[in-house]
Amino acid sequence: MFSSRRKASQLPWGDSRSFLPRKYSVFQLFFACLFLAFLSLLWLQLSCSGDMNQSGQGQDLISSPKACPVEPPISPEEDASWGTHRLAVLVPFRERFEELLVFVPHMHHFLNKKKIRHHIYVLNQVDHFRFNRASLINVGFLESGNSTDYLAMHDVDLLPLNEELDYSFPEAGPFHVASPELHPLYHYKTYVGGILLLTKQHYQLCNGMSNRFWGWGREDDEFYRRIKGAGLQLFRPSGIKTGYKTFRHLHDPAWRKRDQKRIASQKQEQFKLDREGGLNSVRYHLDSRTLVSVAGAPCTVLNIALDCDAADTPWCTFD
Repeated sequence: MFSSRRKASQLPWGDSRSFLPRKYSVFQLFFACLFLAFLSLLWLQLSCSGDMNQSGQGQDLISSPKACPVEPPISPEEDASWGTHRLAVLVPFRERFEELLVFVPHMHHFLNKKKIRHHIYVLNQVDHFRFNRASLINVGFLESGNSTDYLAMHDVDLLPLNEELDYSFPEAGPFHVASPELHPLYHYKTYVGGILLLTKQHYQLCNGMSNRFWGWGREDDEFYRRIKGAGLQLFRPSGIKTGYKTFRHLHDPAWRKRDQKRIASQKQEQFKLDREGGLNSVRYHLDSRTLVSVAGAPCTVLNIALDCDAADTPWCTFD
């Protein structure tokens, strides 16, 4: 009664309005769509993969899939607007990892925005002596090598917020970024701590910093006298309108107690100018040098074991 043969599928508007020359079955239309989709994907593949054999080396037109080409970012080495100088950011450090995790990515992005070629060196003191910021900076100077031509003595708990702050090459003389008019805590005229930029030539002229300062404080006050003794002029920022909000200070005194104890004759000795020691007399062993990334920001961690002459500076330990 009924025909067992299926009728060919027709478009709804019939043959008279069809732009197709003949009738198509559902399966024929389905495979035609698949074929068109395949051709579309193939075209996208060829147009995005860059496999048009421009090199003329006889490569096949179709190779492994690749992402569509994008314009690569211009690296500092290729962009003349970054200048020719390179900054070594020297960060004296011991056990303040929560601050370091904030500092490294902040400084890396801050300096990149200003187009300052740089590398961050975390100077990690791993010995059992009291903390010696000045000696660590001396070691950082020596270990940063010739790939950098100026340095920033930079506290790990002090973050610049104002992009108008100058981190460029301080050719005229030492440049105190964290000046007394801007630092959130220290406001006396001879203060040169926090963040100080020097050319490596000027740092050598000062014979670096004194190695006699174990514990917290006073080493930057002595370095101010070295700067003046070397005949260098100290420069500071001008035109900065953000005042004491120019920097973010991460240090929590309730959580991180400073080692301000004065042992034996240390109280008297700390006010004297060290005329002999410095960069030429720092004693240390470099345990390791490791390149790491903190939230995508590269830095080099130097594990430094300082040495102490207990006969000269018996206050290097608490014993």
